[in-house]
Amino acid sequence: MLIFERSVPGRASGAQLPPAPGDAAPLPERLRRQRAPLLPEVSEMDAVRHYTRLSQMTFSIDTHFYPLGSCTMKYTPRAANAAAMAPEFLARHPLAHAETGQGFLGCLFELQEILKDLTGMAAVSLSPMAGAQGEFAGVAMIRAYHRARGDAARTEIIVPDAAHGTNPATATMSGCSMREVRTDRDGRIDLEALRALVGARTAGLMLTNPSTLGVFESGIKEVARIVHDAGGLLYYDGANLNAIIGRVKPRDMGFDVVHLNLHKTFATPHGGGGPGAGPVGVAPRLAPFLPIPLVARAGEGYRWADERDLPQTIGRLSAFMGNAGVLLRAYAYARLLGRSGLRRVADYATLNANYLMAELLRAGLELAYPRRRASHEFIITLKKLRDETGVSALDVAKRLLDKGVHAPTVYFPLLVPECLLIEPTETESKQTLDHFVGALREIAAEARADPQLVKSAPHSTPVRRVDEVRAAREPDLAWRGA
Repeated sequence: MLIFERSVPGRASGAQLPPAPGDAAPLPERLRRQRAPLLPEVSEMDAVRHYTRLSQMTFSIDTHFYPLGSCTMKYTPRAANAAAMAPEFLARHPLAHAETGQGFLGCLFELQEILKDLTGMAAVSLSPMAGAQGEFAGVAMIRAYHRARGDAARTEIIVPDAAHGTNPATATMSGCSMREVRTDRDGRIDLEALRALVGARTAGLMLTNPSTLGVFESGIKEVARIVHDAGGLLYYDGANLNAIIGRVKPRDMGFDVVHLNLHKTFATPHGGGGPGAGPVGVAPRLAPFLPIPLVARAGEGYRWADERDLPQTIGRLSAFMGNAGVLLRAYAYARLLGRSGLRRVADYATLNANYLMAELLRAGLELAYPRRRASHEFIITLKKLRDETGVSALDVAKRLLDKGVHAPTVYFPLLVPECLLIEPTETESKQTLDHFVGALREIAAEARADPQLVKSAPHSTPVRRVDEVRAAREPDLAWRGA
């Protein structure tokens, strides 16, 4: 029910709208409203109950298991939220004088240093406000580096066939062309195919490790050698850093630039309309091109570094520090866990994934890469189930909602038929994982006994199965009244 449908003429809460400004700056007549705005007439209790009820209808990481592969939907510690909500941080304007915000700048500087340590990179900028913007910054720096050396012909970015869709989009937005390299049957980059692709036009290779196929790129040192020998650079998509944090550093694998999704690995809010946080770290040769501003030491204090410090910068990506709350959550999270705690994140994320993979294999489900150990995530394929029963991965995903579990990522990567990309994260208990295994076991049995039950799911959610294509192409978002 929409809140407008609860409206009763003349009903209102005790709260009053702030008074309209006086005649100091009158609006032109053509801009003045000719009639009162269409607002619901409800009491405060009506409004509270309405929005509370909506929140209770929503699946969230605070209420349900969310095993979204490649997205690391894990719990956000309330202590990190509390730190970010401190009024001294929350109310500070980005353009306030540096001397009035030394504590704030100190936290951001230390976050830069923590990320440098975890990635092995020489310098970090916190400027990008999303993972996709971090990607854009990374490729833009690669292009700026080649141009600064007088090698403007390097305009080709290589991406694996299993790459996230933002990788080729980023390459195109950065003025590059994209070339795809295939992966082999075990999920590794095909080295011979890579050797055939690189050349004088190669600007770089975009790669996440572990890959989107859920396996660690065991030939990463050879991949780096091939790209570097051809004159290209190696870009690390930080989507899957959760699997290796504290264990191995992207720089040690040969990467030249990395972006980090703080809303994934560092447990800050995921989704919600933004802004997020996608800091970039670079090897020494790319440091002059970092996006600005970043925080620098100034004697015993801190200041913003800008064009005067980095004349070769790729520039500003957005209004800066509008995502301070996300950065502060990540800083608090890293300080709460410490070096040993962050290492345990990777340990338990990997342990949970391998336990879940083994249990689902025992339950009769088929692994996409059975010869490989899981990293922090893995892929199962439901192609056999679909061929035998007509029940698809999408049907299974919808039925999981009836079992009190959000679905894993479905149909990604696209090269695995009827795939579920599953990531339990380190924050889930064995009991939760066992419940998930039981749910999938039950659904597989239902698919064979009563396929239509699964194909028509969900049955217990506030909104049942919808026509997703029509909802996307013909959204009806306006309330027009009775």
